[in-house]
Amino acid sequence: MILSIDPDRALPVYEQVREQIKRMVSAGTLQAGTRLPTIRQLAADLGLAKGTIERAYELLEADTVIAMNGRKGSFVLEMSKATARERTIGLNSAAESLIVIARQLGADEQATINAVRRAWRDL
Repeated sequence: MILSIDPDRALPVYEQVREQIKRMVSAGTLQAGTRLPTIRQLAADLGLAKGTIERAYELLEADTVIAMNGRKGSFVLEMSKATARERTIGLNSAAESLIVIARQLGADEQATINAVRRAWRDL
């Protein structure tokens, strides 16, 4: 799992982890039933304190995005209708932001769509 942490960002690191995992689940990058890295492993991978990842996972569990099952691990839960609504809202917001940036760069609709398709394939 690839996460990007920006220590200079105003958002606390545990919230950055939470936000990115939530986004991956909403986008379908992390499917229901997917086992997440252990708290210890993700903390080591990101060079963060164990407590930081633990806090992010606890909040994700409270958001009903994941289930923490002790030694069995943490797993992505089935997306609820509310989460599906959040995904739609998030995608619409991201699309609007992309359109604004594309227009600022002078790109037309087709160039923007092609860029999204290329990025989708490359990820």
